[in-house]
Amino acid sequence: MSVPFVRQAVCPTGRRKTDYFDSTQRGFLLEVRCSGGKTYYQRYTDERGRERQYKIGPADVVSLDQARRKAKQIVAEALLGADPQQKRRELRAVPLLRDFVAERYLPYVQTYKNSWSTDETVLRIHILPKLGALALDEIKTDAITDLINRMREDGYAAGTMNRVIVILRYIYNLARKWKVPGGLENPAAGLTAGPDVQRNRFLSEEEAEALMRAIHADENRTAARCIMLLLLTGARRNEVTFAKWDYIDWKNKTLLVPKSKSGRARVVALNQSAIALLTSTPRMEGNPYIFPSPVNGKPSPSLFFPWDRIRKRAGLEDVRLHDLRHSFASFLVNRGVSLYVVQGLLGHLHARTTQRYAHLTQETLIGAADLIQEVVTFPGVERRAETAAPVADFPPAAQQTT
Repeated sequence: MSVPFVRQAVCPTGRRKTDYFDSTQRGFLLEVRCSGGKTYYQRYTDERGRERQYKIGPADVVSLDQARRKAKQIVAEALLGADPQQKRRELRAVPLLRDFVAERYLPYVQTYKNSWSTDETVLRIHILPKLGALALDEIKTDAITDLINRMREDGYAAGTMNRVIVILRYIYNLARKWKVPGGLENPAAGLTAGPDVQRNRFLSEEEAEALMRAIHADENRTAARCIMLLLLTGARRNEVTFAKWDYIDWKNKTLLVPKSKSGRARVVALNQSAIALLTSTPRMEGNPYIFPSPVNGKPSPSLFFPWDRIRKRAGLEDVRLHDLRHSFASFLVNRGVSLYVVQGLLGHLHARTTQRYAHLTQETLIGAADLIQEVVTFPGVERRAETAAPVADFPPAAQQTT
């Protein structure tokens, strides 16, 4: 086989393709197709005695000399007991990040993770546009660092950037656990975008009054009632927006949450104002939800637009919807309710999560410090005669979790 032969070789009329074998190098051949395409191959026998064929490359890209050298290397590897095509098979088996996410990761987290939709959003907006077309083993730590640096330049918060890193780290942990090709190394391990600033925004009593006036004045009565119930109960948004009439226990004054953020069922305690609100809420015939959209009858996934209108009307543009939950806990703690009880009301599994709500006013601290005077007094200071008011508490039903 020579260079002129390669250039002039054609596929016989009536055939789809034909193979031309080299006369000097055993197993080395040129495949010529009826379309005019030409490709070099090397045939060899593997360690089990089976004949294999290795595709070297197209003749218009790879020269004859290059193809010969590669062919000799393939034969040598096969004679030494190695599989010349093993590496190629391994590389082809490595999935692209976007394929692994769509076919393995998202279907898996949907089975147990309530916040899987947040993962999907972060992947779709931040991760996959930059890294999705790369195979798992092509994504290195530098690529993730570059992504985080670009997000930092665009002004994203540390919490958002850390979520990107956490999701990528989890993806590779699963890939390694499932023995997915290309998932042995975790490029996100050890990375961080810096400390996540925990934002605690609590309403003052005056702000709460302004907010209630804006809620009562809003034109979207369904959304307004929903937001008011969030303020009255400290429940999470989805616990209220997806609540159904069947979940209400009118006798015990509770609202069932079949699956909370922790993955467990819990009950939300309903005070008299919450009961009155629910009692006055009209029902949409044939619809199981308490607060369905008047447009499509489905729960609102975010409440953003009515909430944005309400908070601006109240002059509280920096208050997020989730801050109503913070404020609910803050109001109770400032009135002497124990963190243990607040923990039960909020449905926290761990006490340390509730510690962030221990936002005591200076008056509360001073009032607590005054209690010691019932036991110890400084000479010249009259001993306190009054008895301290009992610490506010809730009935056992308010603390129930299932």
